[in-house]
Amino acid sequence: MQAARPDEIREEIESTLGIDPSEVLAVSGKTGLGVPDIFQAIIERIPPPPGDVNAPLRALIFDSKFDDYQGVVIYIRVVDGLLKIGQKIRLMAQGTEHEVINIGRFRPRETPCDDLGVGQVGYVTANIKKLSDVRIGDTITDAHRPATEALPGYQEPSQVVYCGLFPATHNQFEDLRTALQKLSLNDASFTFEPESSDALGFGFRCGFLGMLHMEIVQQRLERESNLALVQTAPNVTYEILTKRGETLHISNPTRIPDPGDIEEFREPVAKVNFIIPADCIGAMMQLCEDRRGIYQKTEYMTPTRAILSYELPLAEMIYDLYDKLKSSTRGYGTMDFEILGFKDNDLCRLDVLVNGAKVDALSIVVHRGFAERRGRKLVKKLKAEIDRHQFEVAIQAAIGSRVVARESISALRKNVTAKCYGGDISRKRKLLEKQKEGKKRMKQVGNVEISQEAFLSVLDDGDE
Repeated sequence: MQAARPDEIREEIESTLGIDPSEVLAVSGKTGLGVPDIFQAIIERIPPPPGDVNAPLRALIFDSKFDDYQGVVIYIRVVDGLLKIGQKIRLMAQGTEHEVINIGRFRPRETPCDDLGVGQVGYVTANIKKLSDVRIGDTITDAHRPATEALPGYQEPSQVVYCGLFPATHNQFEDLRTALQKLSLNDASFTFEPESSDALGFGFRCGFLGMLHMEIVQQRLERESNLALVQTAPNVTYEILTKRGETLHISNPTRIPDPGDIEEFREPVAKVNFIIPADCIGAMMQLCEDRRGIYQKTEYMTPTRAILSYELPLAEMIYDLYDKLKSSTRGYGTMDFEILGFKDNDLCRLDVLVNGAKVDALSIVVHRGFAERRGRKLVKKLKAEIDRHQFEVAIQAAIGSRVVARESISALRKNVTAKCYGGDISRKRKLLEKQKEGKKRMKQVGNVEISQEAFLSVLDDGDE
């Protein structure tokens, strides 16, 4: 490709990772260049998998799926021993025992076989019907000759982004629960727990590794399970130190205690490294400064490539920082981050009131210095997304009892004076006053319909 920079990339690999450039292979999957060298390097550089075929069976569960006819299908890698059809196995974390019904390998399709040995990867079905019986990272062993020690498994993934998922119709709640259980079976980084919302009813609070992970899960639920979902605005986990000395971890803004009970309001902070073209440093620094970033350092990998380091609040990163990075660097910028911990800051909860009622699903956590500006943008976007009703709808952004921004959606009005041709003006006034009184009564009992786009409008913090 015209944009290929093999020599520069080889220098960056040496300066960043400390790899000898002579050991770097030039390979093209498009033309086939260097593919035989890849296979030879695998043979020479990668050692064979260790293990003892005579030891008690130990196999690591690295993935699984649910089949309507076979139940739970487990994907495993055998570390020690031998696994055969008809063998009775035990899941060491759950303690349940099952009999192996079917075994197979991936070649690359699922191909049945009689056994799996040391270092081999395959699938197992053992008439497991409960989704909760299988956990990613668990160890399978022989029920009659069990292993004394389980495999270390995987490090528990830490969720970064949380949001609420609610069914668009209340009769789909159990369908959503079943779909989430099936999805979590082969995605150990996804968690969920039931929650209720005054505005949206019963749903689930879900944890994700990031925004992309969240969008993938939502799309899978809608397409594979044929569900209509309402998704609330995502947020990160905050740490709150109360005046009683308690430390709370809050992933839902509605659970934040009263401001008078908060001693410290801490937010997660990450160290972010941007690898960008040198001529884009100014644009990226402005982007980070707008998101309350703290500058750390700049390092030049080559005369045309640089590493820009910042400390950024995690909440400012999860919305659109990656998209803005690609726009500012014309697609040539990348980033990686490491969460440093929690840091005290002047934060507050920004509530949204629609027609005088607080919509808990629209509450967000913002820095107090940016609360008014964020509130004004939010109510303007909500005004554009919420449809007009038969009565006037007031949209307010408030911090506690203090309203910081307001917009009003005017009512739909029927032309009740259309048939009044001439005559005394008092006739028209009577009709208009009668309509006005009807609007007041309707406002007292009317419900405001809020679309999915309105809930997602809190994500867009861009300029008007």
